[in-house]
Amino acid sequence: METSASVQGSSSPFDFFSFVTTPQPTQDADILKQLSFVPGLKELLMLRQVHALEHATVWVLSETKNIHVPPGRPNKVQIDNELLGGLSTDQGFYLYGEVNISDLRRAVAQALVRLTHGEWDLAVHPRCGTNLSVAMLLTAGLAVGVNLLLPFRPVEQLIGLGLAATTAAEIAPDLGSVTQRYLTTAIPFNLVVENITISRDVWGREGHFVKVKWRD
Repeated sequence: METSASVQGSSSPFDFFSFVTTPQPTQDADILKQLSFVPGLKELLMLRQVHALEHATVWVLSETKNIHVPPGRPNKVQIDNELLGGLSTDQGFYLYGEVNISDLRRAVAQALVRLTHGEWDLAVHPRCGTNLSVAMLLTAGLAVGVNLLLPFRPVEQLIGLGLAATTAAEIAPDLGSVTQRYLTTAIPFNLVVENITISRDVWGREGHFVKVKWRD
C-alpha cells in the first residue's frame, strides 16, 4: 500500500506518514519560518524541545548511577532514578535532586547527542506530568460517558465508575506516552546549551538550571 501522497505543484512526493512518525531535523525551523507571525510559536516549539531534553537528561543520569539491576534483568532496560525530577520552561529546564554539576554537564551533552542521533525514546518519561494529566482527563471522560449511558441507579453507576477507572488506569500509560511523543515533546534539533547554574524556580525550589537557546 502506498503511504505517500504527492503535493500539487511539488516536484517530489511528500511522505505524510514519515513526516508524522519520523522527526525531521528542520521541521520546527520550517514551521517557525512559515508561521512566524503566530504569537508565542517560537516559545512553544522551544518548550517541546526542552521538555524532551529534560527527559533524556534524567534517563542518562539514571544510567550513570550505580543502581542495582536484579539478576537476569536485561541491561538495555531503562532504569529510572526516582530521586531526580525536572521542570521545563521555554528558556531551559530545572533539574532537581542530588547531582554533581560536572555529571550534569556531561549528561546534558550526551542526552542532546543521543536524541538528535536517533534515540527518540529518551524523549518520553513515565513520570512526566503529561501522563498524570492524560489519566485525569481520560478518567473524567469515561466517568461522564458511563454516567450518561447507564441507568441512573446507584448499583449500575458504581459498577460503571469502577469500570471507567479501571479502563483509564490500563489505557492512560500508553496514551500518555503517545501524547508525549507527538504533542508535548520534540527532538531538540534546534537547541544549544548555553550554561548550567544553580538557581531557584518560581516556587523557590533550588535546583540546577540548564539554559538553552534556539539555533536556526
